[in-house]
Parts: sequence; C-alpha cells; structure tokens
Amino acid sequence: MSNDPDRILYISGRVRSLLQLALPQHCALCAARAGGRLVCVQCDARLPRPGPACPVCALPTPGGSVCGRCTRRAPPFAATRAAFLYAFPVDRLLQALKYGGALAYAEFFAAALADDTDVTPDLVVPMPLAPARQRQRGFNQAQEIARHVARMRGLPVADALARVRDTPAQAGLRWRERARNVRGAFAARPDVAGRSVALVDDVMTTGASAAAAAAALRRAGAARVEAWVAARTLPPS
Repeated sequence: MSNDPDRILYISGRVRSLLQLALPQHCALCAARAGGRLVCVQCDARLPRPGPACPVCALPTPGGSVCGRCTRRAPPFAATRAAFLYAFPVDRLLQALKYGGALAYAEFFAAALADDTDVTPDLVVPMPLAPARQRQRGFNQAQEIARHVARMRGLPVADALARVRDTPAQAGLRWRERARNVRGAFAARPDVAGRSVALVDDVMTTGASAAAAAAALRRAGAARVEAWVAARTLPPS
C-alpha cells in the first residue's frame, strides 16, 4: 500500500465525507440538523463575506478597484483571495480551529476558499508557524487548511516556507508593529522557482505576515504569489 501523504489525505477525506453523509450532524452555529455539513444552509447564507474589494489586499474599495495603498506601494503578493470577513461568527469558528483544536473546521474553510477562486496555481504553500508554537499547539491551522485546499483543487502542497526567526505572536502587537515583527522571519526553498504559489493562511489582518512570506518566496524565484486566506480582518474604523 502506498504511504504517499497526499494519497492518504485523499482517502481519509473521502472516508470522512462518506461518514458525514451516513451520520447527519448538527450545525456548529445553531445546532439545527445540517446533514453532512458543518454549518447549515441557513447559517452559511448569513456568514460575513467580502463585498467589492481591492484585488491585491482584499480590503473594501468602491467597485473593487485597487486601493490607494496598493497603488502607491504594491506588496510582494499579487492578489489576495479571502473566503470570509473576520467577523462574528466566522471569528468564533476560526478560534475554535486555532486554539481549540477543532481540526474538522479546517475542511469547512478550505472548501469555502477552494470554491472562491477559479485561479489554478502550481503549488499550495501553508504559512508556517514558529517551531515552538507548533509544538505547543500540536498542529498548524494554515497547514490543515492548505492540505484540504490542495486536495479539493487537485494541486500539490509543499512546506516550502520555514520560520527562520522566532517572533512574538502578531495578535499581541499594534498594527504598525507587525511588519517590523516579521521582517526577515521567513525563508523559502528553491523548488518554488518559476512557479505560481498560493500562500494559504487562516486570517489576514494587516498583511504583514503575508508580505514577509511572499517576499521570501519571490526571493527564492517564485513567479507569482497569491495570498489565500480563510478570513480577512477589516481595519479599525
């Protein structure tokens, strides 16, 4: 029997899908019967999704035009694709995945993200965690989402990025401090050279982590980098 990780993930995903169909579950938000879905149809329709937004950074803009900030200084990533806005109740679902170990939620976000785009990159790359943080948590939520996205889109997934400098968690920092915090924190493998990369993460807040990671991928020769995130945080009003 093959021990190929992608093949094992594919088989386990199929088995899980069949079990979900055979054993109807309750909606994670309202507890109504949801069939094989994590979130029922009614709750899913009310989830916060992006409206017209800058195609580069995914922040709201009139008519979906490129925002002034990206026009003045384009980030290292060429586009951002966000399945949801980071607002209630999406934030609760992501927190349950990230801090509560609800790994089944990763497939839900991956499905929303995979359906949100018709772009086909060459490679799916998860945003890496600092090694100490991953050991403490036991998993990397971006990696969990990325694996499912890759399976759903029939794409290869590679851990082509590494954290080479441990940094404080971005969530505890002011917006202006985040870019400084992750500067030089990533290194990419040369096998991304000449390839189009979808950089997958759970949440984009300021875009600082995505920019630092994309810069590392571009230095390693990636032809194009897009940020694919489960949710996009809106700036404070």
